Amino acid sequence: MTLLTNEEKTTIINQHIKNLEYGKFNAQISIVEENAKSEPESETLASLNAQVADYSSRITALEAELDKLV
Repeated sequence: MTLLTNEEKTTIINQHIKNLEYGKFNAQISIVEENAKSEPESETLASLNAQVADYSSRITALEAELDKLV
């Protein structure tokens, strides 16, 4: 049992999504930076792309939780 209202839960989930969006955007900008190098590191790009995919998956999961509250 929880004492949180659906509105409070929605606010918390939205804040988590926002934080994930910040992280995702940061990784995307890092990809732009890495690609701007004269010799981009393929391992770095692979890691950053994996981070973007991970952020996307986590955001999708939280959005599904939001749908349950409506």
